Amino acid sequence: MTSLKRIDELLSGRMQRLGIPLLRISFAIIFIWFGILKPLGLSAAEPLLKATVAWMPFGRPESWLHIIGWWEVLIGVCFLFNKTTRIAILLLLLQMAGTFMPMVLLPEVVYQKPWALYLPTMEGQYIIKNVMIISAALVIGGNIKLTR
Repeated sequence: MTSLKRIDELLSGRMQRLGIPLLRISFAIIFIWFGILKPLGLSAAEPLLKATVAWMPFGRPESWLHIIGWWEVLIGVCFLFNKTTRIAILLLLLQMAGTFMPMVLLPEVVYQKPWALYLPTMEGQYIIKNVMIISAALVIGGNIKLTR
């Protein structure tokens, strides 16, 4: 075996061992951090979130800001533990459904020109990147081994 192949196998083995734990920790950091900013009134996403939930027949946008923020904190905390990771993924998938709502409800905010799907604004890009978050969550869920 060539030394290049040995190095490749060593590196890929380490990536395989570290990948899922690092993804889980990354999710925990991001969801706890971004989530706690919402109830504290410090989130840059606050105007978008409030505009998105303004149509809801119950609750004020400020209330939804708190609910969604604490929901995200819960997602992050659940990612910290193997036994609750699949719960985190379920909560994440439910939350992600809401993150795509502005693409339909607020096209003037999400696209540079009305319904120009190929021209997302910064907010649109922020939303579209959630496809990667969903994909990474599914990879984690498919690789978590629960010990008894």
